[in-house]
Amino acid sequence: MAVAWRSLSANRAAMVGLGVIVLLVLLAGFADLLAPHDPDQQYRDALLKPPAWISGDWRYVLGTDDVGRDMLSRLLHGGRLSLAIGAMVVALALLVGGALGLTAGYFGGLWDLFVMRMMDVLMALPGLLLALVLVAILGPSLVNAMLAIAVVMLPGFVRLTRAAALTEMPRPYIDASRVAGVRTSTLMLRSLLPNCLPPLIVQSTLGFSVAVLDTAALGFLGMGAQPPTAEWGTMLAGSLQFVQSAWWLVALPGLAILITVLAFNLMGDALRDALDPRLRK
Repeated sequence: MAVAWRSLSANRAAMVGLGVIVLLVLLAGFADLLAPHDPDQQYRDALLKPPAWISGDWRYVLGTDDVGRDMLSRLLHGGRLSLAIGAMVVALALLVGGALGLTAGYFGGLWDLFVMRMMDVLMALPGLLLALVLVAILGPSLVNAMLAIAVVMLPGFVRLTRAAALTEMPRPYIDASRVAGVRTSTLMLRSLLPNCLPPLIVQSTLGFSVAVLDTAALGFLGMGAQPPTAEWGTMLAGSLQFVQSAWWLVALPGLAILITVLAFNLMGDALRDALDPRLRK
């Protein structure tokens, strides 16, 4: 781990991504203290106020939307929601996908065949289309959108865990554990799983950005978070009619999504290089 950290810390892009992630987490965690206004409070005397530095009002630093809600406050609370959704989606996909992939790689046989064919079926469908179909069946809501995105991300975790498990199965420590009479569950969780973690950590980091992006896409299409919830995709969907007259309503949520996804992608690429000795410089 020390070697991996040295490799990671020497990567400037990784440090920039890590710094942005830490900043986003702090802003989201202290959104209640940092937000100057209630994100759902409507100020009827300040409709479509531009940002303060463009002949706006300094009470609303990043301007207001079409019903007078403060953009800065909504962006901060939207960041909290987006990061929480990303964390829960990745955790769910990692837990279920890791369990399926680990058991498929360990036991093999019909169970392996069944799991992998199911993953092939999921991968045969476009990810966003599959998420839309699942949300349409379950009903538009934030929870259903999270479940749909977790299902879309599941094949990646399953295949990656299975590949790592198959790589580890011929190792001598597996045979030694079996000869010593170690229980199957103990062998899988304490011996096999830790050696499968490095690629899963990288996949989780990259998957986080996918979860944030897909959640914003579903919110934009009206299948995720519902108004008046402060969520970046929902904010974009409600501001399309003001693209020319109030550009900040579209630019600010879009920029927030861009920065978040870019930061996690930079961190994920750097983690892949740091944890893989073949790519480590």
